[in-house]
This record gives sequence, C-alpha cells and structure tokens, in this order.
Amino acid sequence: MAQVLAIFGPTASGKTAVAEEVARRIPAELVSADAMQVFRGLPILTNQSEHPARLVGYLGLDEEGSVAAYQRLAHEAIDEILTAGRTPVVVGGTGLYLRAALANLELPPPPPPGTRDRLVRLYDEEGAEKAHALLAERDPEAAAAVHPNDRRRVVRALELAEAGASLRPGKDTLWSGETRHPTRVFGLEAPQEELARRIEARTQEMFERGVEDEVARALSRPISATASTIHGLRDISELPREEAIEALAARTRRYAAYQRKWMRRIPGIVVLDASRSPAELAQEIVTGLGSVAPAR
Repeated sequence: MAQVLAIFGPTASGKTAVAEEVARRIPAELVSADAMQVFRGLPILTNQSEHPARLVGYLGLDEEGSVAAYQRLAHEAIDEILTAGRTPVVVGGTGLYLRAALANLELPPPPPPGTRDRLVRLYDEEGAEKAHALLAERDPEAAAAVHPNDRRRVVRALELAEAGASLRPGKDTLWSGETRHPTRVFGLEAPQEELARRIEARTQEMFERGVEDEVARALSRPISATASTIHGLRDISELPREEAIEALAARTRRYAAYQRKWMRRIPGIVVLDASRSPAELAQEIVTGLGSVAPAR
C-alpha cells in the first residue's frame, strides 16, 4: 500500500541527511516541512540542502508566508508524488508545518496584506499589556493561553481573531493521529549535549560560509513580516560577529528544546537514536517500512 514517510526532529539532529539517504534507497521525493526554508535568498542561514526538495525557496523574502498556503501546496506535492508511484518523504523541524502536510487542518485564510505589520506596530507602540488586553476582549481563551510578553503569539492571536478564528479552536485536530494517507512518522533524538555540540559547530560553519554577507544582501531589500522572523536574522545584522554567533547558537538551542517537546506529542512516532550515521538510520527506516502497519 502506498504510504507517506515523515521524518521529524530538533535542529541539527540530521533529519535532512537521513531523508536524503532514504531517497537513495527507495524511489522517493523530499517535501520540506520547514517554515524558514520556504524563503529563498537565505540558503546558509536556513540551512538549505543542495538535494532537490519540494517547497524549499518558493517564496521571495518580500512575500508573506502562511500555514494555510503551505498546507495546500504540500497536499498537492504529496498527491503528485504518490500518483507517480514514489514515496513522499516529508522532512522538517517545524511541527505545525509537518502536521499540516500530513493532515487536513482547519486553518484560517491568510490575512489581508498589511494586517500583521499593523498588529506588530500596535504591540510595539501600545505595549505588551495593552495588546494582550485587546486580545482578551476579542478572544479570552487565546489570551488565557498566551503570555503578554510573547510578542509573536499575541500578534498571531490578534490576527486570527480578526479573521474570525482562534489560536485555541474548539476542536483541536493538531494532535490527533489522523492523516490524509497511510503515514509512518520517525523522530530523531540525540542527547542534549550532542545536540548542543552540533548546533555550535553548525553555527560556526554558517559564519565561515559567509552568512553575514547573505543577511546583509537580504536586508538591503524589502522583507516581509513573516520572513523577518527567521531565526538569527536580526542577531547577525545587529551584533558583532562573536556576539552574533553566541546569540544564534543560544537561540537555536532554545528552539531545539521546543522541537523536542513537540516531537514527544506526535501520535505514533517511532523515535530513533540520532547519534548514529544518516546511512544507518535511513537503512533502519527503509527496512522497517513494511514491518509495521502505518499510522492513519
């Protein structure tokens, strides 16, 4: 039976390398589930691979991205790959994007142009408490779940409220095990110290490869509100090199901790030891594809 394969894990766990090794062993195509890699123009900062993958770099840095738009494109890509008789390998570390690719999430349409910029200005000019109070008026349940100092989520909750949706919908399909196609989900788990070491090494490598020039070029042109949230963009543009390296590595470690928490909540996930080589992990995944009934 045709099925979808998904590979999730924290930053620097080796997801992409494993997925590429899988694609060398079976007829497969990669579908990215990374909210930062949807943008072109920052391949070093967003760690884009040279291996072909769908939904990498399909937006310019001046364009707004949304989960709803990504979900539609991901479903189209997965269906095309299955129709061609190949295995879609959905790989990435953005949990919401992974879930959107695999399932039918009820997502609000993208907001009108300028909405997010307006709400960001409101938050910055009026302050966290007033912005959160406005959210409490419009969506009390979302306000109860979001701290006033969490600028990104307060702005997103206000954006959803204006669209007639909520950050806390009545029916939560996010953590259900339902998928559009039979699906196997694998997670890569590495010891915290090993992950921190890899993050430090990768951050250093980014600077050696010229990420500072890449960021300077990107910020010399208009950039959208969603693209401006790419991790490290402001750190690299505003801080001296050594401080920027330290700040980006720390930010990435925090994000990896968040991803690990997300991974533990994915229904039916098969967790693998990411301290092994990508080739070993890929072989274990391919060998196990037919041995267990896929999750649905």
